[in-house]
Amino acid sequence: MYLDKFILPIDEESSLIEQRMAYNGGRFGYIDKTYPCGIFSKNRFSELSFSKITILYGGNGSGKSTLLNLIANKLELNRIAPFNSSELFSSYVEHCKFELGLDDEGFKHRIPNGSRIITSDDIFDYMLTVRTNNDEIADSAEEIRSEWGNKKGDLKFGNTVKMNGMEDYEALRLQVLSRKKTVSRREFIRRVAGTEIKLNSNGETALSYFNSKFKNDTLYCLDEPENSLSPKMQLELVKMLEEMAHYCGCQFIIATHSPFLLAMEFTKIYDLEANPVDVKQWWELENTKVYFDFFNKHKGLFLDDK
Repeated sequence: MYLDKFILPIDEESSLIEQRMAYNGGRFGYIDKTYPCGIFSKNRFSELSFSKITILYGGNGSGKSTLLNLIANKLELNRIAPFNSSELFSSYVEHCKFELGLDDEGFKHRIPNGSRIITSDDIFDYMLTVRTNNDEIADSAEEIRSEWGNKKGDLKFGNTVKMNGMEDYEALRLQVLSRKKTVSRREFIRRVAGTEIKLNSNGETALSYFNSKFKNDTLYCLDEPENSLSPKMQLELVKMLEEMAHYCGCQFIIATHSPFLLAMEFTKIYDLEANPVDVKQWWELENTKVYFDFFNKHKGLFLDDK
């Protein structure tokens, strides 16, 4: 329990807006966008207390991703992907407050090094980067394959490169490598062009990404981690999260509307669509009721008629 409480400055929003307007133009001040002011104050939502796994539930526009970003920025968590911001965002973050949890001896925890926010954009960016890298390696490998050859002018069997200066070094290095008896053409291409990174399906890659990033004794903010994951793989992610939280000293704050993640054990769920915002059980949420109604309507298709 590294993070125990987080407090939003909803009572200070008017002051923050006025200060920014004055900064922008004095008595004729203006402001283009008041985000994130107004998102949480409309439901008088000002304070969260956390569990080992805390879920921020809500539909589009409910503020779950915004709240996750506020927490991540206030705690200065590592992050990769950019996020929606505004001219008021930094000031809003400054006025947020938090309280750390206590260890077994009553001393306050610190936010562990390596704690981070992971978003679906991180995973999509990783997959696109790997695919681009693999395409470049494939193109390079084809060019190098033709240079290896077996005719005059090729690296292995052509004329020996003469080194007259540093500009000839790279060509000579490649030729020496190509003529080593222990280096086959395949090995030569691999060494020069590089090795493609294996990519499976989007879901398998996403699950592998989480598995590689999660470390023991760390705090993680996850923004809709179910993206790209099939129901079966979401259950695998659930197992991973539960094990990391209960046995490996991790704390998770998750923005999601996946029923599989909502149903995790020992999870505290904030319903950001409720007014006022309230803590609820997963089966009380509108999104899971939609799933229930759908499958209940078609339950005859799943039941054994024998």
